[in-house]
Amino acid sequence: MAQTSRASAHRHRSSPITAKPERELKLTVAPDFRLPRLPGVSLPRKLVISTYYDTTAYDLAHARITLRHRIERGKKAWQLKIPLGDDRQEIEVAGTQANPPDSLRQLLMLHLDHRKLVPVVTLRVWRRGFLVHHGRVPVAEIALDTVSVLKNGRIIQRFRELEIEQRQGDEASLRSLERQMREAGASDHDGRPKLFRALSLPAPTPAAQPEPKAPIVDHLKWALAQHVGWLLAHDPGTRLGTEPESLHQLRVATRRLRAVLRAARPILLPTWVTTLEQEVTWLSELLGPARDLDVQIAHFTEESAALDARDRKLLTQFISHLRTQREAVQQMVVSELTGVRYLELIRRLQQAAQAPSIVESPLTVRQLAKREFKKLRKAISRLAPSPSDTALHKVRIKAKRARYAVDLARNSLGKPAVRLIKSARAVQDLLGIHQDAIQAERHVRQFLKYSTSVRAGFVAGRMVERQRQRCRNVHKEIKPLFKSLLKRGKKAWG
Repeated sequence: MAQTSRASAHRHRSSPITAKPERELKLTVAPDFRLPRLPGVSLPRKLVISTYYDTTAYDLAHARITLRHRIERGKKAWQLKIPLGDDRQEIEVAGTQANPPDSLRQLLMLHLDHRKLVPVVTLRVWRRGFLVHHGRVPVAEIALDTVSVLKNGRIIQRFRELEIEQRQGDEASLRSLERQMREAGASDHDGRPKLFRALSLPAPTPAAQPEPKAPIVDHLKWALAQHVGWLLAHDPGTRLGTEPESLHQLRVATRRLRAVLRAARPILLPTWVTTLEQEVTWLSELLGPARDLDVQIAHFTEESAALDARDRKLLTQFISHLRTQREAVQQMVVSELTGVRYLELIRRLQQAAQAPSIVESPLTVRQLAKREFKKLRKAISRLAPSPSDTALHKVRIKAKRARYAVDLARNSLGKPAVRLIKSARAVQDLLGIHQDAIQAERHVRQFLKYSTSVRAGFVAGRMVERQRQRCRNVHKEIKPLFKSLLKRGKKAWG
């Protein structure tokens, strides 16, 4: 499962939809491949029949989305797989209906518009599985699949592949199993989902960044297309609201779009870029309260684990209070994402990625990035020896803008850009902890109002001190990061 450095928290609501994150590795295997001996238990061999649905132009597939009707041991269900960072989220709706349920179609409204979903191919998969244990903990499930591709009632293709899906293990356990499978004869997989192999579609890959000397408009179009695509990819998961990472990644896309538009202002038609920036800012601010609550719910959930049972009960009640707030915010977010304003913004962003309104300018993409970095450098130089919370937050914002602008010029700057981006991200992340601690203290004070017992006051005092210690730690650690960032900026531009 993809996670941010500031963690994430699950929310549950009564719904016919069930969802879970999916983290898996795929390998190619020969017809005579056999699983090596592993600790765990064999799973019964089973037949799974999946009919995939898409538009005639394969709009879902090109967006890394798959929708299928699945039959397994008599159980029928609709399954939707959508991007979740670099991984995916699996959503399931039980039912025997002949057409994709409206609940799933609503999640895909941006990708489908009014286009019709049709069955494109059926896969018959015989699966042999093995649940790998470390002690009593199921760390991963290994599936050895023999796939028959059916079209118009006849088999047109056969292939085998192996999947390692994470259960309660971590990245290290997944990679360890991958090494064992390779030692047993498995080899590289081309990364395509089964549907892509069945339809002979190429794997969806991001467009290559333009050459360093390409026109500045080509660099701008490339950056806008990447970020608009990321936004669209995480729109369905944000609507669903079960994985905070979906909303986080959608908000990341809006931040990147704002940064690119800001950096490119000198080469864009002022009236065109101003109104577009305003609308992207509206979307970012719409998502802000939800993201803040996700971060705080995750933080206080982690904090509660360090408390004794009596104090944990007090904090659990407050976390429940925050979750109720989050549900209310989710309803507002979904309402706005279904509205005309959002849909018009998406249309404008897609158009901008294809044909931004450019004005004549001698500036290069390197110069645009340098302008943003100079603003960051100036903000850092103006910091007092003991900077205020507001001043540090402003530097964090400028660090984000500079980082995304440098990313725009990455091909032109080469390795210095990669190092500079890494440094800017380190500053951004550390100052993010500082901002989270400030927000957490505000929520702690809310907790104190919510629960007025003497014991609650004691717990609140402990938590406030922990947040202030987080801030003090940031103040100690940030100066070396500033120094490294400025040094790498100097190397990038001289």
